[in-house]
Amino acid sequence: MRPSPESETADAVTRDALQRPLHDLRISVLDQCNFRCPYCMPEDEFHDGYEFLRRSQRLSYDEILKIARVAARLGVSKIRLTGGEPLLDRNLPDLIEGLAAIPGVDDLALTTNAMLLAPAAERLAQAGLHRVTISLDSLDEGVFRHMSGGRGDLARVLDGLAAAEEAGLDPIKINVVVQRGVNDHTVLGLLGHFRGTGRIVRLIEFMDVGNRNGWRADLVVPSRELLSRVQRRWPLRRLDRNYPGEVARRYAYVDGQGEIGFISSVTEPFCGDCSRARLSADGMLYTCLFASRGIDLRESLRSNADDEELTEILEQIWMQCADRYSELRRPELAEAHVLRKVEMYRIGG
Repeated sequence: MRPSPESETADAVTRDALQRPLHDLRISVLDQCNFRCPYCMPEDEFHDGYEFLRRSQRLSYDEILKIARVAARLGVSKIRLTGGEPLLDRNLPDLIEGLAAIPGVDDLALTTNAMLLAPAAERLAQAGLHRVTISLDSLDEGVFRHMSGGRGDLARVLDGLAAAEEAGLDPIKINVVVQRGVNDHTVLGLLGHFRGTGRIVRLIEFMDVGNRNGWRADLVVPSRELLSRVQRRWPLRRLDRNYPGEVARRYAYVDGQGEIGFISSVTEPFCGDCSRARLSADGMLYTCLFASRGIDLRESLRSNADDEELTEILEQIWMQCADRYSELRRPELAEAHVLRKVEMYRIGG
C-alpha cells in the first residue's frame, strides 16, 4: 500500500521494475557553472552568449521541497544537491535548512567544485548540511587549469576544502574524473597529498554522460588499471560497502593512512544496485544518469498538484523504471555514445 501523504516516514520502500529501491534523490538547483570542464561544459559550446535557464524556468525552493518531502515518503533518505555549481545560488542555505527538516532524510550532501566554498562552509553547516563532495581532478596547476576550462583557482579550491573540514562537513570526499593522457599521470600525486588526512579520494572512470564531452573509449582508464598502479605504490585492502547501492568500491591503505574508492561505471557497471533518481533544475525527473528523457514535474507542480497526486506520479515513475544503460552499453563500440542523452551539467552527475 502506498504511504499516505501525512505519514512522516516511509514504512515500505518503493521498488522499480527491477526491484531496486528508491533511496537517493539528487537535486540540481541550477544549470549554471563557474567552470568550463571540457568533459562537462566545454567553453566552445557554453560561451558567454549561451542561454541558461531563467529563474522562472527553474524550480523554486518551495517546489523543490515539495518534491523532496514526497520522495522521502517513498523511501528516499539521502539527498544530494548538485548543479551546475550549486554555490552560485547565494541563498542555498535556505534550501538546505528546509531539506534538513524533512522527516526521514538522514544524509544531506552537496557536490561542488569548491571555488565558492570557503566563505559559505560555516553557514551551510549551520543550515543542516552534513557533508560535501568536492570535484578536483588534479593538484597539478596546469592540468587543473586545463580541466576546469581555464577558470579554476586551485588555491581557492583547497581553501574551500579546509573551510569545509573546519565547519565539520565531513567525511569530505574528493571526486577525480580520470582521463588517459590528460590527468592520469597526476593521480598518484593527488592520492599522496590526501593520504592520512581523513579525506576520501574517489577515482571515477571517464563516463559517456551527455553528448558534448568528446567521450571516447580509449580515454577511459579502467579502475582495475588504476588499482594496480596504486597497489604498486601503497598496498590496499578491500572494504565492505557502507550501504546497499553504494557506487564506489572501497579500499583502505594497509598502513592505516585512509581510504580511497573506485567508481567504475564503464568497465564494471553497477546498475543492478542503482537507487538514485535525479531532479533537474527545470523540474525534469530522470531515473538514470544516461537517460535520454525525463518526466516533467514542473508542470504538475504549477498546476497545483497536491501531495497525494505528486506521490502517485513519483511512485509510478519509479515503479516503471527499468534503466540499465551501463550494463547494456558496449563501450568498445563508437555507437555507444551516439544515443542522445541528458547533459551532465543538467543533472549533476
